[in-house]
This record gives sequence, C-alpha cells and structure tokens, in this order.
Amino acid sequence: MGGQGVRDELYERLRVYEGRAAAVAGIGKDLVNEPMIRHWCEAMGDANPAYTGPGAVAPPTMLQAWTMGGLSGHTDRGEAYDELFGLLDGAGYVSVVATDCEQEYLRPLRPGDRITFDAVIEAVSERKTTKLGTGYFITTRMDVRAQDEPAGTHRFRILKFRPAEARPAGAGVGASEGALARTGTRADGRETRGREARGTEAQRKETQRIGSELPADQRGGRSLRPRPVINRDNAGFWKGIAAHQLLIQRCGACGTLRFPWLPGCNACGSPEWETAEASGEGTVFSYVVMHHPPFPAFSESDEAGPYAVALIELAEGVRMVSNVIGVPYDKVRVGMPVRLEFLRTDSELELPVFRGSEG
Repeated sequence: MGGQGVRDELYERLRVYEGRAAAVAGIGKDLVNEPMIRHWCEAMGDANPAYTGPGAVAPPTMLQAWTMGGLSGHTDRGEAYDELFGLLDGAGYVSVVATDCEQEYLRPLRPGDRITFDAVIEAVSERKTTKLGTGYFITTRMDVRAQDEPAGTHRFRILKFRPAEARPAGAGVGASEGALARTGTRADGRETRGREARGTEAQRKETQRIGSELPADQRGGRSLRPRPVINRDNAGFWKGIAAHQLLIQRCGACGTLRFPWLPGCNACGSPEWETAEASGEGTVFSYVVMHHPPFPAFSESDEAGPYAVALIELAEGVRMVSNVIGVPYDKVRVGMPVRLEFLRTDSELELPVFRGSEG
C-alpha cells in the first residue's frame, strides 16, 4: 500500500474518474437466443429444464454474455476508460488480471429480449501490493436492461499492476516443494487431502505470459506451444502431469468430481477437496478441426496443417479439452474411444493428450 502519510499523486489523478461513464447506451450484438443458451448449458453441464422448451429463460449467470463485444469489440465505450488505462500504462502499471465479479438479477432474460446497457467506473482503490505486484483495483458497474426494463447489474473488478520482480532461480525451492506436496497424489498412488498450492515456483509461473519463449538453446528448431498459466488453484494438477498422473478433484463434503480444478465445489460450495487419479480412458464428446490460423506447434509433424481439438469425456464423467493424436484429423469422430498419453513438446513442457483409435 502507499506509505502512511505519503501522498499518492497518481491515485489522486485516478480517483477523478470515479463516476465517469465507461459505456453509454450500449447494445447487445445479439438478441437473447436459444442457440447461445444451449451452448452455454452444454459447456457448463447445466441440465436445468428451465433453460429449454417453451417458456425457457436464459441462465442468470449469462447476464454479461449478452453484452460482450466479441472479437470486433464495441464502438460505444466511453473515453474515460481508455484515459484511465492510459494513465496507468504510462506510470508502468501495464499488466492486468481480472479478480472477481458480482451480479444482481432483477428479471429473467428470455429468447427475443433486446439487451442494452450502460457502464460506469464505480471505484478505483488506493495502491495495493499483492503477490502479482503493486497496482490499483478498478471496479466497473454495468446496468443491464432487457426490452428497456432493468434486468440486472454486473460489477467487474480488475487489478492493473506492475509485476513483482522475479526471484532468482532456485531461491526458496525447498519451501516451494514442501508446500506443493500438500496437493496431488502420493508416490504410491493414494489420494491426499488438498487445500491450496503455494510456493515460489507456482508464483513465478503464475506471472508467465502465454506465448513466452524458452531460451534459444532449448528450442530445438521446433515451434513452441504457449505456456500454461499456473496458479495456486491449479498447481497441483500440473504437478500431477509432471508425475504422469491426470488428477481430478473430488469434493470432500459431497463427493462430486470436478474438472477443471477449482477452489470450491460447484455442487455444494464446500472448499474441502481431495484428488483422485483418472484412469485415462475416455471418449470424444465433441471436437473441432483447426484450419486457420496455422500453428505448427500444435501439429505432430510440426507442419502448419489442420489438427483436431476435442472435448474429452473421461470415464469418471468429467470433461477436459485436449488434442487427439494417432489418427488423421479428418477421422476424429464423436464417441471415438481415446486413451491418455503424455506428450513432451519441448524440454520444459509436457501435456496430457489423447490417442484415438479408428477401430
């Protein structure tokens, strides 16, 4: 935090933007519609009958989805937001991370509703120091309307920060390994109780940027895959991958299995969990074939040809996104049996993939 009794001149300039418009008279790019509702429910595994059939409503948590600008963005964003970010960028606070959101629902959204919205910069915090670095929390409030009636409020908070300096390689390794050992699975395969993964190595990787490259002597002439973002909530999963174990979470209260890794249970809300090693058996639940843009790193042959990306349903019932290897991309089919393998893509990265069988 800013030192006690020391005036933060930047904060004084930032707080002027509180109450200024971030978006005015925004219009959702699509009416509330059944295909988007269906895709959302399938992705979330939500089979609530209220979201299908005559009289269906949209899941309340889709509130923000109807306001998003997509790849082309919105043209109705206010100048104040860009000015605020410009001040922070100019002062060296160039990194950003979303921290949390709050939603309030005032009326159901139904297919055919036209969505409009306004947004305001609600609050700018004093300077704060976090594990990621030092910066300012910015809260934006969006008031959403459906058919010109108030439908809900969405508050979205981000941290604009200056990244903390990386610690020297090897510093605190012993402490890191001891902390990370609290999650995951023992060497003999028995499950262990997990809470959260901490440690110098996890924190260092947490700030890695997707697409960062290895040193030239480690590239080996191949294109590199983007680095996974590893944080305290999923570090145990990646520790398992390093040990050639695909670990999923089991709620310590209700026993529900979940993936991807989360700090709490979607079914009952309990923060207690333990790990279970997946068998590695599964089937292709759905898939896409990527043709463009070309990305040689995702091809087995390092050529920029098409490759298959699939949503794999594991034998345990949870689903995960991965590559399908071992069969031509145009032979991948829904329902195809697959088996877990571990693919080393370079000297620092190993990933879970699934080998398909045309039989």
